[in-house]
Amino acid sequence: MTHRPRILLLIPHLGGGGAEKVFANLARNLSQKKYELHLCLVTDSNSNKEPLPGGVTVHHIGVSRVRFGLYAAFRLIRKLKPAVVLSGMIHLNLLVLALRPLIPRRTRILVRQNRNLTLAPGKLPTWAAPIYRALYRGSDRVICQSQSMAHDLCSTLRLPSDKVAVLPNPVDLDAVRVLANDPKLHLQAQWPGPGPHLLAVGRLSHEKGFDLLLNSFATVRKHFPTASLAIAGVGSEISALKELSNSSELRDSVRFLGQVSSPARYFQGATLFVLPSRYDAMPNALLEAAAAGLPLVALPASDGLVDLLRDKTGTWIGPSTSVESLTSTLLEALNVLKPGERFEYPWIEQFQIRRALAAYEKLIDETIGAWQL
Repeated sequence: MTHRPRILLLIPHLGGGGAEKVFANLARNLSQKKYELHLCLVTDSNSNKEPLPGGVTVHHIGVSRVRFGLYAAFRLIRKLKPAVVLSGMIHLNLLVLALRPLIPRRTRILVRQNRNLTLAPGKLPTWAAPIYRALYRGSDRVICQSQSMAHDLCSTLRLPSDKVAVLPNPVDLDAVRVLANDPKLHLQAQWPGPGPHLLAVGRLSHEKGFDLLLNSFATVRKHFPTASLAIAGVGSEISALKELSNSSELRDSVRFLGQVSSPARYFQGATLFVLPSRYDAMPNALLEAAAAGLPLVALPASDGLVDLLRDKTGTWIGPSTSVESLTSTLLEALNVLKPGERFEYPWIEQFQIRRALAAYEKLIDETIGAWQL
């Protein structure tokens, strides 16, 4: 067999958010004919419920925090001597780039940015900018999810534009649509009452804005007394959010679904999908909802998200990040939507997994070409 360049994908774990889903899709769908694929899970090694292809070698470091995996990651990279290391989250990117002087000289490093540096939480402090700048300049390319994220990165870290590549998130649109239209799954995910039914998906943390959504939904219920809300996800704020739901007398109209491997099972009965995030780059949950044609209501969580949704039929974007903005935007959408109404979103096709994977493979091939020189 012709020698296949070795690719090492680095991610904390495969459970949870959009970055993890992107890397799961990369591990499952990058060409094994072209590449020898390795996947390193730095922290939780048991969160992935779906099997990976047999040709993918999985390495478990198993530390509690990414920073504790520095030495183990160093040893793995030195052992494998991959042509390309592709890292998937900011704190892991920094770890890998800090190792750059110690790892094999020919190994190329690609880092995928999972949020804008100038967006809170963790807004880049003045003292940190030189550190980020020095480390990120050591990468071969930085992958961004939108042009606005690339602009933010280049201006904040003063990176040359050719150091940055904008690639779409790979989303299996066809699989989402099949699940969304499966009548058996629809019966298993019955929505209570006549609705309207609001669906939100994401990590239960401050930046995702579920507190804003609950406070907004309390007002929505005054206009739509039979409205219900389902929130899929887990996170550190679960107790506080349940307490807020109870204190707002929403106990009977709000469901916390926990970790849901396939939120698409709830799409068929949903009136709309709502993204209440204070800060978000390009959330896969919204892209999956768009694949099924759900009406979309969002707050202006990032410039990239606003650019994607602005002036698109079937989408409503709040003017600001507040309870009042979200409430007025939800009411605006609910007052015009028909029961079960769905929309065609031509812009979602750029995220089709085949197209997105082709873009990733092109970048990897270009990087391998430099490695082979």
